[in-house]
Amino acid sequence: MDILNLLLKIALVIFMAGNLLDMGLRLDPRAALGGLRDGRFVSYTLLWGFVLSPALAVGVSLLIPLAPSYATGLLLMGLAPCAPFLPAIVDKAKGDLGYTAALMLMTAVGTVAVMPFALPLLVQGLSVSSWQIAKPLLAIILLPLAVGMLIRHQSADLAARAQPLVKKITGVATLATAALLLIVYGEALLGVPGTLAVAALLVYFAALAALSYWLAFGLGYAQRIVLSAGMTTRNLGAAMAPLFAAGGTDQEAMIMVVLGLPIMVAAALLAARWFGRQGKTRAAASVRLP
Repeated sequence: MDILNLLLKIALVIFMAGNLLDMGLRLDPRAALGGLRDGRFVSYTLLWGFVLSPALAVGVSLLIPLAPSYATGLLLMGLAPCAPFLPAIVDKAKGDLGYTAALMLMTAVGTVAVMPFALPLLVQGLSVSSWQIAKPLLAIILLPLAVGMLIRHQSADLAARAQPLVKKITGVATLATAALLLIVYGEALLGVPGTLAVAALLVYFAALAALSYWLAFGLGYAQRIVLSAGMTTRNLGAAMAPLFAAGGTDQEAMIMVVLGLPIMVAAALLAARWFGRQGKTRAAASVRLP
């Protein structure tokens, strides 16, 4: 198990860093500027990403009585918005990919800035300092993102050649991470339903998907779907980083984060499909208008 845990950490780091490096290599600053110049979109992203999402996690853990470790796992996900695979979901729902780049940039920087200080305040008895939380976040989020953006800035051709290779390596790491998560925590997951963890995750992700979309007043469909998908998906690598920094001793919190993976993916895809239909209906109605 020690070897499997080590392999899981390595695969998780490659998965996280690879996705952010891939994003940096593909990130067009001009495309992101559109979203960053939209004050309403920026406000909604920061509000939902680092105020309402953690607050909702706390509320769900109070509404559904969770064991403290499971509540910690839910709160960790609440402080880590936006999965690295967000562009694929947004593209499927016909959202705005320029705004997607802006949201990913804001949430990456925000997670590194907010989580190290918010987590010790919200989780009682956490045996890890703010700096211990910040170090892995800097290494697996900001550093690869900055390297990718620097390479693209220096040479767009080099970035274009490197991106497919990075994507392939990251794809292998993604499959390895999923397999190792099942191997390491699969047996422990069998005991999760009795803890109400599944119910809490279902309520949390359903509420995130619906509320972040419906309450985004003043945004168009293409921007709402970016906000909703970005908030429904969670950066699970960033959520696990503090647990690994603490020695990985809180296995129940880790299990809660692992269990969140299939539920958040299902919620994001279902929401994208549902809201995508609404978007098509509205578009067709506008075409029929004289």
